[in-house]
Amino acid sequence: MVMEEQQEKKPEFGRQTSEATRNILFGKYEMGRVLGQGTFAKVFFGKQLKTGESVAIKVLNKDQVKKEGLMEQIKREISVMGLVRHPNVVELKEVMATKGKIFVVMEYVRGGELFAKVAKGKVKEDIARKYFQQLISVIDYCHSRGVSHRDLKPENLLLDESENLKVSDFGLSALPEQLRHDGMLHTQCGTPAYVAPEVLRKRGYDGSKADIWSCGVILYVLLAGFLPFQDENIMKMYRKVFRAEYEFPPWFSTDTKRLISKLLVADPDKRITIPEIMRTPWFKKGFTRPIPISTEELSPEKSPPPSPTEEGAIIKPPLKPSPKFFNAFEFISSMASGFDLSSMFENKRKAGSMFTSKSSASSIMAKLETVVKGLKFQITKVKDFKMKMQGVEEGRKGKLSVTAEVFEVAPGVAIVELSKSAGDSLEYAKFCQEDVRPALKDIVWSWQGDNYNCNNKDQPHQLQQLQLHQQQEIN
Repeated sequence: MVMEEQQEKKPEFGRQTSEATRNILFGKYEMGRVLGQGTFAKVFFGKQLKTGESVAIKVLNKDQVKKEGLMEQIKREISVMGLVRHPNVVELKEVMATKGKIFVVMEYVRGGELFAKVAKGKVKEDIARKYFQQLISVIDYCHSRGVSHRDLKPENLLLDESENLKVSDFGLSALPEQLRHDGMLHTQCGTPAYVAPEVLRKRGYDGSKADIWSCGVILYVLLAGFLPFQDENIMKMYRKVFRAEYEFPPWFSTDTKRLISKLLVADPDKRITIPEIMRTPWFKKGFTRPIPISTEELSPEKSPPPSPTEEGAIIKPPLKPSPKFFNAFEFISSMASGFDLSSMFENKRKAGSMFTSKSSASSIMAKLETVVKGLKFQITKVKDFKMKMQGVEEGRKGKLSVTAEVFEVAPGVAIVELSKSAGDSLEYAKFCQEDVRPALKDIVWSWQGDNYNCNNKDQPHQLQQLQLHQQQEIN
């Protein structure tokens, strides 16, 4: 879902909007006109009430998402947008929900789609170079985070008010866990005119190499004003893609033809790589690296590292470890009493017990270690914010083995998950409820399933709003 170009002279919230008719979301955002609409979602223009900042709010209907079978796709898109924090990626601000709808609040990109520019014809070489430089930089960053976009095309590239590129729509993106035993991706997806030949062949492919092909098609389109592979007969078009059969318009410069010839190579193993692209004279001309997002705004886990493939990248010493980020949907599903999204997003985690804490991750780990030793459990492995422990006594199904892991939810809030690795389930339940729970009472904020006190001012604002408005439906 992408946002349309702001061409109409429409008021964002209506000329005669009264306080009573204002569409206020969770007391934080005012929702205005529709920017775009799909089969199961709408994107609205919005405004942050406190700061006045413009945002785009994607509203998804839970029942329609389930019906379309797009649960995993939505979950993955949210996870990826939280992972790839880059100046040239549409920023994910927060995710909120009611029982029937999910609200994804994103950066509002005013310039519309790059496609709108291409539809008017070719662009000048210097402009195409700028867009291509930004595209390659951000895709390089995504690949360094293990993310392949898999649907790169001008419709999914937006422009801000400064004419800078913003990559959007990570719904078809792939993460490392989607690789099969052969280390390859096998899902055939994307837009045919921009998809790499190896994706169409259904034999497995490297997502990062496929993205590079798509970047080559985009560069060609920017400079030519039309596609390199096109035919009214889709099978004839596929044959052209398989053979990398295309022609250069006469106005293409020698350097651009040389680069595109290395991008649109049918054999992915012979296709140019991103480090090689960045070393070409054509690419390096006037190249300015994106200003990195301030690490003060992110935890070390989420802070974007310098790209290892960019020339001159400064590799900084490893930052102090921090707990993993707990997906917003999993948090809402697991912790919000009476507000269950688990039927929508199947949790692949082993069944376990969870609690939230306002203590720091390191103090939680220290407390867990003390409690475990007091219960005569052996700590078999500790790595970052994950601890494995095993009982010394033989139970009905051998020794009980439990894993504890700390996740970051929001600044000053952590969630701790206990899961059984081996042993008897009844013994595990007794361990959690009778042994661990009382021993951790001084660091526990709330256990999974316990009722929340919505008047508690110490609760994180987002969860407090979720609880207060869980019955609210936004029309």
